[in-house]
Formats: sequence, structure tokens, C-alpha cells
Amino acid sequence: MSFLLKQTVTPDRHARSRQLTASTLLVVLATLLGACKFVEQGITPSNLNANGFVHASQAEKVFVEELIETLTLEQKIGQMVQAEINAITPEEAARYFIGSVLNGGGSFPDANMHASRAEWVDLANRYYQGSNSDENTLNRNIPILWGTDAVHGHNNVYGATIFPHNIGLGAANNPELTTMVFAATARDVRTTGIKWNFSPTVAVAQNPRWGRTYESFSESPAIVSQLAEAAVVGLQGDNADVSSNERVIATAKHFIGDGGTLNGVDQGDVVLDESQLLALHGDSFQRAIDAGVQTVMASFNSWKGDKLHGHHYLLSEVLKEDMGFNGFVIGDWNGHAQVPGCSRSSCADSINAGVDMLMAPKDWKALIANTQRDVEQGRIPLSRIDDANRRILSVKYRAGLFQPDYARQVALPQQAIDSLNSKNREIARQAVRESMVLLKNNGSVLPVPSTDRLLVVGDHADSIAALSGGWSLTWQGDGTTNKDFPNGQTVFQAINSALTAGGGQATLKTIEELRSLIANDQALSQLSRAYDKVIMVYGERPYAEGGGDLAELRLPNRTMAYAEALERLQNANISTISLLISGRPLSVNRYINASDAFVAGWLPGTEANGIADVLIGKQDGSARYDFSGTLPFSWPRYAKHEEFNHNQSQLPPGDHNQENHLPAQFQLGYGLTYTDTIELAALEDLDKQEAAALVVNGMLPIFMKTVYEPWELYVGDEENWSVGITGNRGATENRQTLTVHATDNETQEDARKLSWSAEQYGQFYFQYQPGVDISSLASKNGALAFKVKVDTPPNNSVDLRMDCHYPCMGQLDVGDFLRGLPMNQWQDVAIDLSCFAQQGAQLNQINTPFLIGTSGELSIEIADIMIAANTTADQSIQCPRYTALQSNL
Repeated sequence: MSFLLKQTVTPDRHARSRQLTASTLLVVLATLLGACKFVEQGITPSNLNANGFVHASQAEKVFVEELIETLTLEQKIGQMVQAEINAITPEEAARYFIGSVLNGGGSFPDANMHASRAEWVDLANRYYQGSNSDENTLNRNIPILWGTDAVHGHNNVYGATIFPHNIGLGAANNPELTTMVFAATARDVRTTGIKWNFSPTVAVAQNPRWGRTYESFSESPAIVSQLAEAAVVGLQGDNADVSSNERVIATAKHFIGDGGTLNGVDQGDVVLDESQLLALHGDSFQRAIDAGVQTVMASFNSWKGDKLHGHHYLLSEVLKEDMGFNGFVIGDWNGHAQVPGCSRSSCADSINAGVDMLMAPKDWKALIANTQRDVEQGRIPLSRIDDANRRILSVKYRAGLFQPDYARQVALPQQAIDSLNSKNREIARQAVRESMVLLKNNGSVLPVPSTDRLLVVGDHADSIAALSGGWSLTWQGDGTTNKDFPNGQTVFQAINSALTAGGGQATLKTIEELRSLIANDQALSQLSRAYDKVIMVYGERPYAEGGGDLAELRLPNRTMAYAEALERLQNANISTISLLISGRPLSVNRYINASDAFVAGWLPGTEANGIADVLIGKQDGSARYDFSGTLPFSWPRYAKHEEFNHNQSQLPPGDHNQENHLPAQFQLGYGLTYTDTIELAALEDLDKQEAAALVVNGMLPIFMKTVYEPWELYVGDEENWSVGITGNRGATENRQTLTVHATDNETQEDARKLSWSAEQYGQFYFQYQPGVDISSLASKNGALAFKVKVDTPPNNSVDLRMDCHYPCMGQLDVGDFLRGLPMNQWQDVAIDLSCFAQQGAQLNQINTPFLIGTSGELSIEIADIMIAANTTADQSIQCPRYTALQSNL
């Protein structure tokens, strides 16, 4: 089968390119010429498959086949299941012969975000010792494998170095550096007793609206393929010697097409024909396989309507046969449950399709029982079970899990951890330096002389979480403070340190404080005398996966304050610099026009000193380090810009929207240096001063997997009615009143569980103080729609409110309604907006679209909260049942 239509496009930056490193050249030559790279190892061409991947040794084959002969069906199925550490004890893992455990994003030993490395090691040892007990197997012991999402450093571990996300490494486009980053990550992961990393993501993202764009190295298959190989080499070693104690098993993910879904919708559908699919999204996997990657993760997305977790042709024929992949396929978080006819606890079709290990975080026990039943009743052939075990056990063998010296992990002394952190921080600092892209530098405003007085503005300037993005201690990257990153620096800290060393000074202000400083001409004049330049640091808030999907490529509405301030400063002839922190290119022509210099900083992580290295120069104004990053993605001209990257321009007629096919604002590979003297002319602002439309396609989202902009989530009781929740969990000040925890509806942590347990009143609500006009939705049979599951029915009345700046509100009592719903079953609920209007809500100024409150006992799960036109639901609340109620506040 011929499908490896490799693109050889190198970003024509203005136009720098880097040569392949020696190791990369060896891999390429091995792919093209045969066994060259293995000569020194004494491996002959007969031991290689067509792609250069080493066949299983005879010793491995004998060991694995003998082991499989001894296993019962129950033990074999246990090897094919992966459970989450918060849902299975080490003792249960041993009893059920579990093949693997994982810690999901935001999951830690004993649910402690600040767990020490010693505590991680202790838990790893407990799982290992349980799986290695004499009772675990009949004749042999099968060590358990722990997997983790260390996608930009060991990002789940307190105190670890957080490297730039893949989009930043794509901007650096330095394979040798990428190998260094992932090798450092591997060493860090091993210090916690973990041997398997769910990384690298080798998606070739085609639409920046996709919430996982920052996990992609580039829109260019050539760049992604080269860096995918470099990442695998970093994690597993140049010779794929995964047994080394400094190496971990790598995972190429997500197979296949996750970056190419229609409209960039996470877990959506890819409609390319096969040759396009493989040419655009297949080569990065092939290069990872050629580099020896041991596991591949199946993708949540579909191809032409068929879910990848159930796609036999792509998983078994293309991946395993045509691409020569001889490791094992791991499913994604309950991905098998999305296959038609399947559930979280049962999916014969996914196993038959070629998923060797199912990721079943919480439903692992039922999945084992149902899979055993499926084999016994002939729905899954025993040969498929044996094939999956053969692949899993072979990877464990290659990783050295059966070696006697693997038995117990030893926690590193603090001195060794400090040394490791120091090395990792230096690598991260280099990665940050090389990742930043200079889009504009009119008047050579940058670099800033280290003698300058610099005003630094913005919440992102004082937030390590904002710099790190998603997958940073927590899954969505929210709910943390600077104290949770003890080895990191904020942008302000890094800049202030660099300036102080050179005799200059930095001052930090919020955007609100700046607005008061520029409120009038006199204030502006004072500011211009106090500071030489102003740098604003702004961008996207942290997000992960579907929570980051966008309808339009624009910054959130709250960020318009920065544009307005930049324009006022520019009109006063005050030099301005913008540092954009984002996980993707965005429509920001207004911001670029109002800035003398504009830098795309991506998501740099914890080592902000790398930013200061480039932005802050020497005392004489010369640079300490130059810019070297180039755009890994084409840049949009306006928020609704479609199909502007270089791959889409090559699609056949009819496959794209010709009317919307305008060239990119900045092409793939663009990036200035300090030696460039380009003066960027004013860019056409096609967005004008338009704010992002909150109502899109007849829907106003409030909570869809995560809290939607511009809403903020709060809980409250009589001790404090407004306790903000920025993460996946929280509680009122009296924790017995109301607690909030993330839970699963359809995907990972896409719902919230609300639990009341005190006599005093507690409330859960979303708010945006300026308010939103939803009267247009009301005129289209609009309704407040949400999903709810009742775990414990209420023993009191339950208020459901829609506020128009309290005390203006419409309130309903839904206590009887909730008591009447089926227990422990998700239900779609819709309440006509007229119900709230009848109770006093003014729909043209709604600032709190959803508030639910009660006293006493109640436990419910809530998901997919929105206001939408023409809504249908399983359950509808009829407003004539209600009369106006007094507020409990």
C-alpha cells in the first residue's frame, strides 16, 4: 500500500531552516536504505521489518509465548484493562491481574496536588509489588505498567519543570532541542517510579479552533514528522532501548486524524479521503514507528462517521500491518464507550477492531467481567485476546519490567532532585528562548535596554498557570496559584530580575490599574515621564481538549481592554510591546497595529527567564539573545477566517470554501530577528472593534465540558455568597454546605457533581456582571437547557434562578421535579425562558443565567448548560406550575 506522500516543505521564513541532526539523519537513512543504523549493534537486515523497526528477538518471543500459555482467560483480560489510580487500589489491581494503571490529568497520590516525589514512588512500588506477588499469576509474575500524561514535562508533579507545549517546540523547530526536552521529561518521569508516558502528540492540527492545537507541533506534516521522531528518541533512546532506567515508553497519539476534524471540533469527524488522510496525518505516526515507538493511542475522532476506537481497517490493517507497528494500541479515556453499541463497561467491537488495552478509568471491574463473557459467548475470538496480550507483554519485556533489578523504585535524595531540576530548567529556558516568534518590531523597540524603566501590565504577567496552559498540575490547567509552581517564575519576575541586574526597573500593574493611569491627558503625561516603555502580557486562559474549542479565532471579550489601552498609549507616543500568551494563532490585527512590537509567546511553561533573555537586552541596548522562532501555524486575517493554512490551499477544487480562501496574515515559517529592519505597515482590521459574539448559531453556551467565556463560576452560602471556582473542584466557606467536584458524563470531567449536606442555604451559579441580552433567543422558543443526574434527591425546596442583576430575577422551585426524575440516570432538561420572564427576569440584561440553591441534602450531577433556541429535551418544566417565590438570600 502506497500512502506515505511525505511533504518536504520547510518553512520559508523569511527563511531560515535547520539541518537535521546526525541522529535524525540516521533514522531517515535507515528508513530509505535499510539497516544502516543498526550495523554497530550487530543487528542484521533479516531482523528488521520494511520500516526499519527491530523485530522481536527470539528470546522475547519464547518468553512471551511461554507466559501466554500459563495465563487464564481472566488474567489475559486483566492485562488488557487500564484503570485510574483514584478508582483502584494496589490490592485490587493485583487481585484482578490489571495490566496497567494511569493517573489522569489532575490526579495525584492520595489526591494531593503537592504530593512529593517520594509519595509518587511509594504508590508506584505498591502497585508493582502487588502485581509481582506470588498470588498474581499461576507460574509467572507480570509487573503492572503505570502511564501518565507528561506532555510538556512531568506536568502532574509538584515542583517539576514545565516545558513549552508542543506548539512552542514547533516554533523552535529544532529536532535536537526537542530530543533534549523529551529526554529530560523521561528522566523526570522515572524519578516517580513511572515507566510509560502518553506522549508525544503527533497530530497535524489544521484548524486552530481545535482546543488541542497547542499539543500539535505544527500544521506542516514535515515539521510534525521530524519532531515526532525527535520526541520518541528523547523518551525511548536513539536505539529504542526502553529498558534503560532513564527511558520511558513513548506513545504516539492520537491515531488518526484528530487534528483534521470538520471545523476543528474536538472528537469530531474527519471527511478526507484515504490518500489525503494518510498523506496529511499518517506520516508522523510512520516516523514515530520507525523510531521505535512502543505504544499508539487510538483517537476519539471519527473517520467518515466511524469512530476510530472501533475502526478495524485503520487500527489493524493500516497501523499494524501496513505501517509495521508491533507495539500495542491503547485506548483513550473511555474512548471505547463512544463506539455505537458500546458502553464504558462493555465493548467487544473496540477489542476486535484492534485496541489492545482499554482505558476504563472507573468501570474497569465491570469491563473485565463483560469482556470475559464476550469471549466465552464467541463475540471476541480468543485469538484476538492472545494477540493483544502478546503485544502488551512484548512491550513490557522490551521495557525491562521482567528484569530482576526493576523490582523496586528508590526515591531520589533531595540533592539529586535539585540537580535534575537545575538541568531541566536550563533546557526549558533554551526552549522558551527559541520558541518565541517576533511578528513586529517597528522602530526597533526590542530589545529593551536593561537600564530602562518598564511598566509591565496584565494578569498573565503575574501568573505561571497562564504561561503553562492546560495539562499543568490540573487537567485544564486551572485552579492553581503561583505557589503551586515553586520552581517557576512569572513574566514580571523574570523581566524585573533582568532589568535590575542591568540597572533598570520593572513595575507591575493590572489592566484595571493601567486604565486609571491613562484616564486623562495629565495622567498619560505622568506615565510617559515615569516609564520608558510599556509591555502588556495578555492572552487565553488555560484550557484542555474540548474545553478549548472556539467558534471564532479571537481573544475573549475581557481582553479588549488591552486593545483600548494600547491604542491610547500609542496615541500618546508611548512605546508599547505586546506579549501574546496563547495556545494557537488568533485574530489580533487590532492589537498588532496598536503595538510597536508584538511577540507570540505561545505557552512557555515555568521558565519565564527564557522570555526575559530575548526581550531584555544589555545596558547598551544590544541583544543578549536573538529571536529564532518561526510560525509553526499560519496566522489568520480575521476571527472568522477559514482555510488559510498551506495544506488547505492544496486541496482539490470543491473540498474547501473558495469564497473564504484568503491568504494567511502571516505565512507558516514567518518570524523576524533583531537584524531585520522590516517596518510592518498597519494591518487591515476586518474584525473592526467587534466583540466575540456570545450567541452563536442560536446558542449561548454556559458550561460545556468547562466554563465558557465570559461566564465565571461561583458557589456561596451565608458566610460568603461569592466564592469563585477556577478549577474542577471547590466548596463554600462552610464546606458542609456545598461542595463541587468534577465528574464524567460523556467524556473526562465534562460534568460537575454538586453536593449539599447542611441546614444552611448554599448556591451554585454562573455570572458575567455586564450581562447578556437573550431576548432574541426567547423569541425563538428559547430555553435554559442542561443535563442532570440525581444521585440523592432533595429533602427541601430547590431554587432554580435566572438573575438580571439581583434582586431582579426569575425563580422557580424545582424540588418536586428533581424528586420525580429517575435516579442515577442522565436526563436532558429544558425550561422555557418565558418561565423566568413570568417570574420577573428581564431577559435583555441577564447576568446570572443559571443559579441553583437549596438547604438540606441534595446531590446532583450537571452538564451541558446552555440557553438555546428550539430546544428539545427528555424532560420539560412547565412554568404554569410555579408562582413567584421569595429569595432565600
